[in-house]
Formats: sequence, structure tokens, C-alpha cells
Amino acid sequence: MMSHRPRIPSLLILSISLLAPFSLAAPGPQTDADAFTRYELLAPETHSFRIYYDVSAATEGATRYYNPIRRGSDPDVHGVHDRMTGKPLEWALVEGGDAKASGLLPNAEPDSQYIRVDLARPVPANGRGRVLIDKTYMDAASYFAQDEVITFSRVLGIKRNSVVLPSGYELLSVSYPSQVITQADGRIAVSFVNPGASGVPYEVTARPLKLTTAKTSSVAQDFTSPPAATLARPMVRVDLEIDPRAPQSRDIVYFLQQPETHAFRLYHDYEEARAGTDRYLNIVRAGSKASNPSAEILDTGEQLEVETLLGTEISDRDIDIGEPITDRTEVVAIWFDPVPAGGSRLLRISETYTDPNRYLSFGDEFVWDRSFGRSRNTVVLPEGWYLTANAVPATVNTRDDGRIELIYSNDRPGNIDVFIKGRRR
Repeated sequence: MMSHRPRIPSLLILSISLLAPFSLAAPGPQTDADAFTRYELLAPETHSFRIYYDVSAATEGATRYYNPIRRGSDPDVHGVHDRMTGKPLEWALVEGGDAKASGLLPNAEPDSQYIRVDLARPVPANGRGRVLIDKTYMDAASYFAQDEVITFSRVLGIKRNSVVLPSGYELLSVSYPSQVITQADGRIAVSFVNPGASGVPYEVTARPLKLTTAKTSSVAQDFTSPPAATLARPMVRVDLEIDPRAPQSRDIVYFLQQPETHAFRLYHDYEEARAGTDRYLNIVRAGSKASNPSAEILDTGEQLEVETLLGTEISDRDIDIGEPITDRTEVVAIWFDPVPAGGSRLLRISETYTDPNRYLSFGDEFVWDRSFGRSRNTVVLPEGWYLTANAVPATVNTRDDGRIELIYSNDRPGNIDVFIKGRRR
């Protein structure tokens, strides 16, 4: 016996089918997570950059995701892929009305534009709908050239970003503390993580390299540092006294000499405010050799008496350095009139260090691998060299003399292990 099902009017079926996508795609306002953007700068005359936007739709039950197109950008979408399977997804360029009608973006403005992505599957509870959007923007206000210098300048609201220079370009500056990495194809990339709530006004400048032959990076095999030791604490530090970093006034600037010398000239500024203090003692780091020390009081310009003392010379002068003295102990002692009560001395101390263990040539690059304890540190590359790698995020500038400098601000307790590489132009 055949069973009979009730017939549903075709008009009602059509109505349900038209409404279904919107009801499935509108479980609530759109949310996302885990966003990362990679900008690859194309030829400067095109004012264009390719964007790889890796993002996760996070609204439970959502079957669509809307990616806003920034005003002033002329988009060319190459495709969208599902990150789980790698398969292409359906997408369309739509106006703000479409996004608003979906219920996902109830405040979308009518004249706004979006890339509408049909997800491979509804977003599960506490899950993600991961997509990769591949597009190119042409935006002359964000990417332009003046003479030979190119500039990428854009407020980046995504928390994790990377900008890749065109092939054959060297980095001149980057405005926000960033890592610098030379890719296997020789292109230089800068990247950063923004921990704050506001977007970062990010500006990168670069210029063509004057090289006779193209060079690519020998990525991970050319130099390896030992892994950092893990600190094991038997209990919570209930009596930890936090040393405030912001008020600290000890700036230090390193001027790297040519790598084959293993030498770097440095100066550091130090304010001494302890009443009665008449000396500054600089204990030379093991493995380093100090030479040509000098010092002055920046308040008056007065040049100070400076001595380099070794081993028993230190103990014979009854100088307490706060640690055991050996035959290899080296101290640079700087003498000045005792600090009066309520006063201070602002010192500038200069010297040259030679340290073949932490600054050397390796292949066609130099390697600098040194720990910094101060809150503010600057490293100036040797003349004629450009930056190829920087592990700890730093602001990068080009000085008036053409040398590249990296500025590190460490607002956390403890040291930072700075690792820099460069190559001769």
C-alpha cells in the first residue's frame, strides 16, 4: 500500500527556500577570532598590495561571513578557501544592504562593500569557521613611492600583521616594534602583534637594493642559538619587589663596527642620585674586552677621570664590585665629585667593546646575539650593511648618515635576548 504525504503548495516551498539561507546565516551578530593579515607589496607604480586574510567566523550557527572592504580601496578578489579542507568557497562582492539584511551586520551602511563568503559548514558551538581570503587592493593613499623610497602607511586594526617588501628592496624604517625576517625567496618581511585595543598606525619605508646579484636567505641553518633556559620556581614569589621600568633613565646605544673586528662602540647615559657616591663601576662582561673608555658629566660637559682595572688592581684599591674578583675580572672605574644630598650627576660613558662570541661574521652576514638588561637600548648597524633579521620586536629607522638603527623598549622585568643579522649592500 502506498502512503500519501500531504502536498505543500509550490509557492510555499519557494518562499521557504528563499528564506532558509537568511535564517541559517543570521543566528546573531557576526563575531570573528584568530585574525592574521599578510600584506605583500607589489610593484610600487601599481599602488597595489596582495592581502592574505586568515580569519575565523565565530558566531555559532553562522553559514556566512562578511569581510568589509576598506573605503578608498579598489579590490580584486582572487578567491576564498576553507582552511579545514583547502577547498574553494563561494563568495560574492555585495553592498551594505546585503550584509544588513543577513542579520549578521545589523549596522552595515548601505554604501559600504563586503566580500560575502558562504562557509563550508555552519559554525559549531564554541567552534570556528576558518577561511582564507585572497585579494589585492589598489590604494594610492596607503602605498606610494617618492623618488626611490616606497611607503606603506595604514592603520591596521587586526592584532596580528605582516608586511612583505617587494623583491630587491631593503628596509629603511618601521614605525611600530616589529620582527624582521628575510624569507627563503630573499624578500624582507616585518611583523608585529598589537596587544592594545586600538589600531596601529603602521608605516614601513624601503628602497631598492643596489646589488650586483640577487641574494636569498639561508633560513634556519646558518646560525643557531642555544635554547633559553626554563626557570623552575619551587613556590610563588610572595615577597617579589617590582622594579619600575618606566622611570629608569639608563639609555644605551651600540654602534657596530665592521663585523670582522668583532667590535662595537657604545655609550650609555646614567643618572647617579645616591648622596656621597663618587664613582661608577662598569664590570666588563666575560668574553668581552673594553678599550678607549671615556666619560663626562652631561650637566656641565666636564670630562671625568677613567681607569681600567684588572684582577688584583681592583682589590688593591679596596674597590667593592659586589661579586668575587678573579684574575680575569675587568672593571672600568669612573671618578667624580661626590653627589650632594638632593642632587645628582648625569653621566655619559663611552667605550669600545670587542666580543667575538656575540658579534661575528657568518657566511655573507653578520650576527649579533646579546642580552640587554636596560629598559631602552639602540643598536646601529655597521656602515654599508642592511637589516635581514631581527628576533625581538624593535622600531627601525634610517639615521642621517644612512646607517640603520633598531630601538628596543623593554617595559618588562628581566632581560631581552636580542638577535640581529645583516648583509652588506
